[in-house]
Amino acid sequence: MKEVIPGVYNFTGLGMGRVYLIEDEDGFTLIDVGKFSAPARIVKQMEARGLQADRIRRILITHAHSDHAEGAPVFQALSGAQVMCSAVERPAVEGEVPVPVPKREKLPGLLRLASYVPIWYSYPPKTMRPARVDRELADRETLPEVLGGLQVLFTPGHTPGHLSFWQPERRILFCGDAFMRLPRRGLTLPYPLSTVDMQEARRSIPQLADLEPVVICFGHGDPLMENAAQKLRAFAAKEGR
Repeated sequence: MKEVIPGVYNFTGLGMGRVYLIEDEDGFTLIDVGKFSAPARIVKQMEARGLQADRIRRILITHAHSDHAEGAPVFQALSGAQVMCSAVERPAVEGEVPVPVPKREKLPGLLRLASYVPIWYSYPPKTMRPARVDRELADRETLPEVLGGLQVLFTPGHTPGHLSFWQPERRILFCGDAFMRLPRRGLTLPYPLSTVDMQEARRSIPQLADLEPVVICFGHGDPLMENAAQKLRAFAAKEGR
């Protein structure tokens, strides 16, 4: 468990998908929850730091992929935490519909013809372990109880109802999988195999660059805290639409 900025932490050793912990006045907020195996590791790391996992009050889901949302029912049982996501993602989070995936004809290159895909991705799509969604989040609404006022941003493309989260005073952006930061590659577009509409994902990037964040927290990759706004503007100029 590492501190990103005062009151904001992320966790280590979760495998795929980053999870962020925000320390609020009434308890804790998680942004994403990782796969079904992640909560045990999250709880262990919290306890090692003297933090009580049963004080997790809210879970903000960026999107309905297993590496970001599958651990939600575990925390609901542990602490009664409220799960929040967009209305578009809700049916997938609740296990009522399969996780959205791109059509094969939209996959790049030879992936369209492949008879298999990497082990971390399932085709045909599957449903997730269901979690009860307690609140639907709308574009541009503010959550005053989270980090002194966390704004919800609708950033579709990777999934149809993908959300990012923005704290304007502290200029910290939680971008989920709107884009990623990979070792030796820097900022990149989300994985094609799990991105429903890459063109729409590209269109979501410039609105995030316009925020000029000081800190960017990714769903995949280490937080960016040096020249974040400049690097995101350059990335948006190259890859945004």
